[in-house]
Order: sequence, then structure tokens, then C-alpha cells
Amino acid sequence: MIAYLEHFVHENDSEAMLQQEDEEAATRLCQAMDLEGTIDYRSTAYAGKDFGGLHASTPFAVIRPSGSHDIASVIRFASQSPNLTVAARGNGHSINGQAMANKGLILDMKESSDAVIDLVHYADGYAVDVGGGALWEDVLRWCVSEFGFSPRSWTDYLGLTVGGTLSNAGVSGQTFRYGPQTSNVTELEVVTGNGDTVICSDTQNSELFFSVLGGLGQFGIITRARVLVQPAPDMVRWIRVVYSEFDEFTRDAESLITQSEGESFDYVEGFVFVNSDDPVNGWPSVLLDPDHAFDPSSMTRFENPVLYCLEVALHYSKKNCSATVDTMVEKLLGRLRFIEDTQFQVDLTYVDFLLRVKQAEKQAKANGIWDTPHPWLNLFVSKTSIADFDHYVFKKILKDGIEGPMLVYPILRSKWDERTSVVLPEGDIFYIVALLRFTHPYQKSPSVRDLVLQNHEIIQICARNGFDFKLYLPHYNTEDGWKQHFGDRWSWFVEMKSRYDPMAILAPGQKIFTRHDESC
Repeated sequence: MIAYLEHFVHENDSEAMLQQEDEEAATRLCQAMDLEGTIDYRSTAYAGKDFGGLHASTPFAVIRPSGSHDIASVIRFASQSPNLTVAARGNGHSINGQAMANKGLILDMKESSDAVIDLVHYADGYAVDVGGGALWEDVLRWCVSEFGFSPRSWTDYLGLTVGGTLSNAGVSGQTFRYGPQTSNVTELEVVTGNGDTVICSDTQNSELFFSVLGGLGQFGIITRARVLVQPAPDMVRWIRVVYSEFDEFTRDAESLITQSEGESFDYVEGFVFVNSDDPVNGWPSVLLDPDHAFDPSSMTRFENPVLYCLEVALHYSKKNCSATVDTMVEKLLGRLRFIEDTQFQVDLTYVDFLLRVKQAEKQAKANGIWDTPHPWLNLFVSKTSIADFDHYVFKKILKDGIEGPMLVYPILRSKWDERTSVVLPEGDIFYIVALLRFTHPYQKSPSVRDLVLQNHEIIQICARNGFDFKLYLPHYNTEDGWKQHFGDRWSWFVEMKSRYDPMAILAPGQKIFTRHDESC
């Protein structure tokens, strides 16, 4: 059966003959795999790239499965070969080739997603059943329009698949209250590396359930998730305020995330920006509306190379009069110590707020920077190390900006279920640091290689200075790197791999385990 894949390379055949042989080979492969979906081993270039643009590979074929039955069939088919691997690809938004399978089989998960989203009522509230290949932006629109409900926890960018974010964590400005997306699912359908389709939850096949959540695709492919939802608000008051001192910024941010619901905002994030008029890296990046008035003199009196923006949002109903919303906002902001006259705000619908990055995506595509390389770096940094991180990294290495957002905001460890595969720094509070670099095709700027080296430099600074940190969306090329990342969880992680994907068929792009044949 594997010989069929050798039709991937043709040298002397005519185009017509190639097309006919391709169709015949694809038909034979579909029959061999018992597929209801389709297989393509000619138009596969897109599956050998990702958003990061730092790596490329050539898969043997791309399978567009019709459902979990096809996914299980593909995995069982791969297991009969000595070296085939299988990678699930959602929207291809990985940075370091995590969703690739060099000379392996790519499952296009967006093709497998059922468009129907079912509302489920249970004792403590509601949830929705969604396909693992569904995009969160589609889940949002469907849930709000059909049910008036919304998932509780999000990512900033919603053009990602449900299975993709649940295989990592899924974090955003709501995480301080509800935890990551991995803490907001009650049930999964998973196809394991053994080719078994398993329903799992915290009470049923719980070992698989918790290992798959945040498991980097190593134990199974998520084909369905039951996601917690709650009534969706109508509107959002979106606010940004500016700080000159990092300790004041962190003190206020931590105060907000530790308040009880109703006594704080519904969304809390923050970012670092350059103390200059640079349109991308500087003061203008704080404005929420181009019509906002901005007085740069309020910034120039500070000698700090960088400043800090606290970004918050308050949900409200259309039934609330503007005076009520104003009063609540004034009360919450009155506790904070931001720079006077640096408050910027807009009101927009809840759906538009959650899709705010979609507008930035459209601009980036128009400017040609969406499809350029993105050497991003994402970390979790303990509260005990975040001030030193600011000193060594934000104020020194990145004081001129990164041509993109430098996010930094706190999260409560207590909101994370530590039975999942995600590893975290110590302490009750840790910070998300996301260096979301964009490279410009038409501007003179540091090379991608230099930016990647700068990321390595930042990681080395953290390690040399004994910072308590973990990579989020981790990427290591050696087993020692992965052992250090997982720490005392490594032996458990290896045990789960041997149980649910013993031949190391799944997610080879993560470079954690190497494919091997059990029969050898």
C-alpha cells in the first residue's frame, strides 16, 4: 500500500498521464485506507508551511477526512508502514513547524469539522459540542446567533481550530477569571495513536483526557470537544491606560485579576511599547480609535525607553444605560495609578471585540506582512522573575520594539487544572509574555535569522539569571531540552506516549519523540 505514495514524484510522464495516474493512485489509497474523505499528494505545498514561516517540509499526502472514522483509518494505515507519521493541521498557525510531517501524512482538520454545533444542558449549566477542526471564530458566531451563549475562555486571535488550541492551552484576557481553554472543556472525543476512537472526560478515561489537553498532539487527535458556555453579553467597553513604571503597572494588573467577579473588569491584558512616536512600536500603538486625541507631551517627560499599557474591558447589556457603565468604569479605574490623561476607550459589540484581531489580520494581509516569517516567542514567567525580565529584556534588548505587540499580563495559577500536560512556573501568579514579531518585506530590518537568534538570547538570559519560566507553545530540538521543559513531569509524559501512541506516529513536527516500528 505504501508504494502508492511513490506516485508523489514523477519525472518524465506527460501532464495528462500524471493526472490520470494521480487519480487512480488516490482512488487506490482511499480504498486501502477505507476513507470516506479524499486524499491529495500533488497540491500539498500549503501543508508544508505554517504561519511562522521559519520551517518547511514536504508531506507525502494531505488527507481531508470526513470524520473521526477516517482519522482512525489513516493512523492505522500509517502504523503498517515502517516510518510514516501523521500530523493534524488546523489553520496552520504554528510557528516552528509543529503541524508538519516531513514525508508523512497531513490531516486537514478544517475539512473534518461538522458545521453543526449542538447545545448541551447539564446540571451546572450549558456547553456546546464542536468539531475539533472548527475555527473559534465560527464557534463564536454560531453560539451567539443561535443560542445567545458564548464560550467563557478565548485566545486573542480566533482564526484557530478548537483542537489546536486545546492541544496547547488557549490563553487570553479572560484566562485570569476562567482559566485557559483547556480548563473549560468537560469532554473530548479523541483518536489515539493506536487508531482507537475514545470518549474521555475527568471521570471517563480521565488519563487520556488530561494528557491530551495541552499535550501538543502527542497522544491523540481531538475530533470533538464539549466546551463550557455562558450567556453572551451584548456590549464591551474597551479601555487602555498607560504607565511609566513597571512596578505600578504590575501592581494594578495583579490587583484587578485577584478581585472577585463583579468587582473587576471582565478582561485584563497589557503590553509594552516604545517611548517614541514610532507608528508601530510607539505611542500611536496605544490608540483604539484613529480619532482619539493624543498629547505626546504626557509621554516625553518620562525618560524610560519603554512604557506600559494596561488593557481592560467591561461587559454590559444594552439594557444598561451609559451612566451606569460610566459609573462602574470610573469606580474600577479610580483604584488604578496610571498616567493622567492617558485613558482611551471605545464601545463595541461583544462579537466585534472578540474578533478585533481579525481587523488587524486584514490590514496585515493588505500590507504584505501576514505572509512573511513570524519569529514569535511566547513564555510563562513567574511573578518572582517578571521585574528582572522587564529590566533585562524589555528595557534593554527590546527597547526599540519588535515591529509587533509585546504582550505581558498576569494570570492566576489556581485557574489552571494541573492534571493536564501543560507545565507552568511556580507561584500563585505568573505572567504571559508574547513577543509577536512581524517582518516587513519592503523595509530594511533585522534578518529573520537575527530575530531568531535574539529569541535564543532572551531564553539564555532567563536561564542564566535563574528566572522561573516555561516556554508556551514550546519548541526544542533535543530530548534534553524537552526533559528540562517538563521537569518532574517528563517520566509521566513518556509513559502516556507509550500508552496512547507507542509507535510515535503522531505530531512529529514537535520533535519530542522519533517514529519507530514496534515490530523491529
